[in-house]
Amino acid sequence: MKPIKNDLFLKALRGETVERPPVWMMRQAGRYLPEFQEIKAKYDFFTRCQTPELASEITVQPIRRYGMDAAILFSDILVIPQAMNIHVEMKPGVGPWLPDPIRSKKDLERVIMPDINQTLGYVMEAIKMTKEKLNDEVPLIGFAGSPWTILCYCVQGQGSKNFDKAKEFCFTQPVLAHELLQKITDTTILYLKEKVKAGVNAVQVFDSWGGMLSPTDYQEFSWQYMQQIIDALKDETPVIAFGKGCWFALDTMAKSGASALGVDWTCSPKNARYLTGGKITLQGNFDPTRLFSPPSEIKKMVKQMIDEFGKDRYIVNLGHGILPNIPLENAGAFIEAVKEYKQE
Repeated sequence: MKPIKNDLFLKALRGETVERPPVWMMRQAGRYLPEFQEIKAKYDFFTRCQTPELASEITVQPIRRYGMDAAILFSDILVIPQAMNIHVEMKPGVGPWLPDPIRSKKDLERVIMPDINQTLGYVMEAIKMTKEKLNDEVPLIGFAGSPWTILCYCVQGQGSKNFDKAKEFCFTQPVLAHELLQKITDTTILYLKEKVKAGVNAVQVFDSWGGMLSPTDYQEFSWQYMQQIIDALKDETPVIAFGKGCWFALDTMAKSGASALGVDWTCSPKNARYLTGGKITLQGNFDPTRLFSPPSEIKKMVKQMIDEFGKDRYIVNLGHGILPNIPLENAGAFIEAVKEYKQE
């Protein structure tokens, strides 16, 4: 791999001293951008994911507009269950829709361990095309959902406020639940390894629904599988682990071998540093809804956030994905505030 011209993000992942922290935004390749909306008007969701030309174009759009310090590949966490022979649709107004959820031994029998290049080769093509477009200006992040978060959709059949059916499945049929979680884990490891071979510079594992579990259940049904992924990948590429609502596990996560941990906005920088022992790179944790504040206020809040986390071992980001109706100027103010950062 050629050296990356702007390697701030990679330096932060290695824990090196930097002039300012790097910045990118979760879900930056997408729905808040008018240039994305133009593509969305012509192609449905999974067509955008499965067409390398479209996925790579969407990935670089925010970099062209704002110049973040890292790009994240446009894709979706649910391409994994699709590859595992679980039907997934994206329904307008509903979101993810899985018409045949996994709730019994019979359902689990149809779940396969896929050939990654056969089923998800389009993702690897998108990575290669994106790398060409980025021309080594900034690093490219690949990602996957955590096994628990994927299980939530596979069992619930759609998004949910509490994933009650997914939790019921785990608590009443734990043997089946662990079998499904292990299959998802094994597939995810193979998938992320292929992404690294295709050229991504780091990977992030999103545990979006980890906070739905109690600390004890989190260790059993989520974290042990995320740890398997980190163990399998950490010698090949930096791994960022992000568990939304999982502040209670930050001390365990800090010992995992991950290069960085994502933090959501419910945990203060001070507490995040304290819980992680102060030696690991942290990423986050601006409340995405705060991007509705006036640009001047956003800039002040970003500066304060960096001051509280400290500029080293820190990656500026949101505490979850950017919302669709954020004004472009406000997203710009978030990025500019980081680029203009000076330590006092």
